[in-house]
Amino acid sequence: MRELTYLEAIREAMQQKMREDSNVYLIGEDIAEYGGAFGVTVGMLEEFGKERIINTPISEEAIIGVATGSAVTGMRPIAEIMFSDFITIAMDQIANQAAKIRYMFGGKAKVPLVIRTAGGGGTGAAAQHSQSLEALVAHIPGLKVVMPSCPYDAKGLLVSSINDDNPVIFIEHKLLYNNKKCIQNVPRQMYEIPLGKGDVKREGSDISVAATSYMVQKSLEAAEKLSQEKGIECEVIDIRTLRPLDIDIILDSIKKTGRLLCVEEAPIFGGFMGEVSAQVSEKGFNWLDAPVVRVAGRNCPVPYSLVLEQEMIPGASRIEKGILNLLNKT
Repeated sequence: MRELTYLEAIREAMQQKMREDSNVYLIGEDIAEYGGAFGVTVGMLEEFGKERIINTPISEEAIIGVATGSAVTGMRPIAEIMFSDFITIAMDQIANQAAKIRYMFGGKAKVPLVIRTAGGGGTGAAAQHSQSLEALVAHIPGLKVVMPSCPYDAKGLLVSSINDDNPVIFIEHKLLYNNKKCIQNVPRQMYEIPLGKGDVKREGSDISVAATSYMVQKSLEAAEKLSQEKGIECEVIDIRTLRPLDIDIILDSIKKTGRLLCVEEAPIFGGFMGEVSAQVSEKGFNWLDAPVVRVAGRNCPVPYSLVLEQEMIPGASRIEKGILNLLNKT
């Protein structure tokens, strides 16, 4: 094994699957010569050529339409939508076509499509390029939704997503791509991490913290600080795949701790953690010693100002405060 960044792990997963299966191809804006807006596909044109690394016009509708059609006919496309904000432009193709085709054809048609997209804020890219829209797509039956938080998971989950016969929305956080704090040992060989399985990133006995994507890293940061300064041991759960959701890993954790803090970057109103909170309340009420609490983004568009953006998006300090409040240790 060797150390890879999140970006490198994603690129390697695509390269290895493309070498293995000639039906896998990439399609999107500026992914060929330019290497993608964030550099994820740098060097792939030289290896695989223009027939498999396909630049498109600026039309998300066309990208997903072509990808969906080719998936139904036997290809395994990986469609890159430059910013997750732009999936809204292709929602008819995503929600009314790709998500429903297999069901409406009684399973006779498959849609092995991966839609890779960069989500989240923190880069000063303002309201139209910084949103966290995972709850929007997780609501739609027929779609699988994946949000890896580290390089090891990113590679294994992407391989599984490409192998899946259903459409998968694969959301990559911009602040993870080249994040030096979460570089990991990643196996050279190809491997899969099953979709629908969460992961305990840190074991603890005092409180459970369930998080997604970059908020997992922020939750781990808060957990380590509280451990060192106050002796509080947080169990940090990485949900990893929103749909299918591994609710059992969260229920098993609250059996130990009796408390759950849910953390997400998206605005709190209508956020995905509302679903997690509801399921835990319905299925694990007897194990809770306190109500489930959420720490999430403020209910406003993501500001352009970095100062305001940092206030809108949860950081380690707000997560720490949420943990202390839930433990009544403020």
